[in-house]
Amino acid sequence: MSEPTTAADPGTWIRGITIRQPWTTCILAGKDVENRPTAWSWRGLVLLHAGQATERAPMRDPLVATAIRGRALHTRAVIGVARLTDCHQDAPALPIPWLHGQLGPWRPTQDLVDQVLLQLPRLAPEGTS
Repeated sequence: MSEPTTAADPGTWIRGITIRQPWTTCILAGKDVENRPTAWSWRGLVLLHAGQATERAPMRDPLVATAIRGRALHTRAVIGVARLTDCHQDAPALPIPWLHGQLGPWRPTQDLVDQVLLQLPRLAPEGTS
């Protein structure tokens, strides 16, 4: 094994997170949202640790099955590294009734966006935050 590339205390620049399979492997395959009950103050690198338990039901979901196809579902092991860039709290958010959706992309009205911004005040157009 090679020597670590940094002498800095790991607790100052990286954290770890344990996630059940198949979600850990889905993150490595491109899943970019991980749901947790509380927001964290940490931003930066996280070791992705596949926990001991494997959730079987999600593997019947076609999107999950596609993401994990051909990949080993290791457990009880660090299987990757990710960068945590932001957290948001979903719990207090309330559904906003809207009757005019469609399957393809659609333009929301200013009124609808204003209602969303009441619950997510830091939401901003990409490149402007």
